[in-house]
Amino acid sequence: MEPYIPHALGALRQHAARIVVVVNGKLSDDGRAALEPVSDEILVRDNVGFDIWGHKAGLDHVGPAIAEYDEVVLTNDTWFGPIRPYGPVFERMAQQDVHFWGMTDHAREEPNPFTGDGVLHYHLQSFWIAIRRGMFDTEAWREYWRELPPMPGYFDAVLKHEAVFTEHFATRGYTHAAAFPSSQYPTDHPALFNPDLLIDDGCPLLKRRPFFHYPPFLDRHAVIGREILQTVETHGFPMPVIWHDLARNVAPHTLNTDAAMLEVLSDLEEAYEPARAMRIAAVVNIVHPDMTDALLDRIERLPGDVHVFLTTNEQRRADAIREVLHERGRDDVALRIVPSKAGKHMSAFLIEYPEVFEPDRFDLVVKLHSKRSAKKSYNASRYFTRHQLDNLLSSPGYAANVIGLFQREPGLGVVFPPTIHTGVATMGSGWGTYRKRAEALAHDLRIDVPIDEITPLAPFGGMWIARPEALRRLTERVWTYEEFEPDSRFPDAPLGPTIERLIANAAGELGFHVRTVLNAEHAELSHTSLEFKLDQLSSTTPGYPVEQIQFLHRAGPTGHGGAAGLARMYLQLNHPSAARTISPVYQAVRRVAGAGRRILKGIGGGR
Repeated sequence: MEPYIPHALGALRQHAARIVVVVNGKLSDDGRAALEPVSDEILVRDNVGFDIWGHKAGLDHVGPAIAEYDEVVLTNDTWFGPIRPYGPVFERMAQQDVHFWGMTDHAREEPNPFTGDGVLHYHLQSFWIAIRRGMFDTEAWREYWRELPPMPGYFDAVLKHEAVFTEHFATRGYTHAAAFPSSQYPTDHPALFNPDLLIDDGCPLLKRRPFFHYPPFLDRHAVIGREILQTVETHGFPMPVIWHDLARNVAPHTLNTDAAMLEVLSDLEEAYEPARAMRIAAVVNIVHPDMTDALLDRIERLPGDVHVFLTTNEQRRADAIREVLHERGRDDVALRIVPSKAGKHMSAFLIEYPEVFEPDRFDLVVKLHSKRSAKKSYNASRYFTRHQLDNLLSSPGYAANVIGLFQREPGLGVVFPPTIHTGVATMGSGWGTYRKRAEALAHDLRIDVPIDEITPLAPFGGMWIARPEALRRLTERVWTYEEFEPDSRFPDAPLGPTIERLIANAAGELGFHVRTVLNAEHAELSHTSLEFKLDQLSSTTPGYPVEQIQFLHRAGPTGHGGAAGLARMYLQLNHPSAARTISPVYQAVRRVAGAGRRILKGIGGGR
């Protein structure tokens, strides 16, 4: 049970004579305990028919006793509230002589955006509709619910109920109104596009959709989630209940984008409270001893009480590291030689120092390692390492500001640098060969947070700062080095990088949100490069980015840009049925061509 639901019902309690909660699906004991104080009855039913059939079940449960009430509110759990008090809205709408009213409405559209033709009638939005006795105590009302059609999918719920309910009763003479009509706002869908204006006008509800909707669509309409949440916070709403829900139920990359959760922090200490110093464990894997000094320099930028735990994988490396520690007067630092190189820094982090994750021992854990990549060019490898370390610990002031984020936000679970895009080709292929194994691992670890579609929000490079309790889904399991050995089921997906790609999901499952962090220098470097690359990629496709993306997704992968790939894209766009027919042949040809390229590359590599 997400905390925002009992919070909303608790505030509604003083305005309602009876609250019936209908749960579609399962209800845990903890969920029932949270709902019982804020409701009169709880019904648990199969998760079919969406909230609409849940409303029907609730109405059937109340039965003839509905006649005892003046007004019935049908609502659902698609909103946060109350951001502003319910009372003034109830009082204002009580003065309107109508049969039913909604909190917000949606203007008429032609053609219907859901079907591409016909009309989407003006309608009150179904997340909150209040009906009065003059309507619910009629045969027309009872007939509507008796004949309610099945709703197997989301669009059924929209097209068979939400979009027709208002028109159905309006044509039968029942009058209606919206508390915050779209005609008074600059768009036809203010609940999505202008929630800040609704809140300013006293609307008690904030729809959840601006924080999980497709980010390029919201970008097209300049819906700025960060500004919406800042408006919410100014009205005293408990933000942790919002973050808890979004972290558990929204794919991390989508949430990070919709809520603009990247923090560009100063190198001057601005947001750290020394009186609230946090106990910090720094767990550092070093396989390049010449980086020991540099890594220890970074750790010493952390404020407060910092304990250092080092790992390496060979005795000769351990000896070199101990020499550096001795020269720095840090013979007290723990150093362990791991028994296996399998899993590299990830296995060492999860296995070697279980005491770091003991409850209440540390407030934060910092994970670093001596990152170098032989597979990247010198410049790319150098910048990759700098991108990780600078954006976590670029200076004492910056490091203090990062820790300050955790001081201010009790639900913040992990921070790490955003996805690097300079010198690497991660964008568009962040899952690579890891997705299947990640899905299997998420299932094993009981992580149900939605998985990002294309590139996960993840600490690529394996460095982050986290609350130990946010990593509990990973650290409560007893790992072995054998598990990190190559697995024939996933030959191209080593376990270490797979876990790396699930860090945000693991934290989200426990209600902890994540943020990405940049210092000013890397924000400048990143934005200028990203802006130019996006400009070039957009140059051959007209329209807004959301339209360009949709067009390219319809066309499908370009392959290597040859005639076969371009022909397949042409068919996909203009003759999709033919494209589906030839797809198996095309895939077979690609596999053969790929094998040929690998053979030729192997021959060439022997010279």
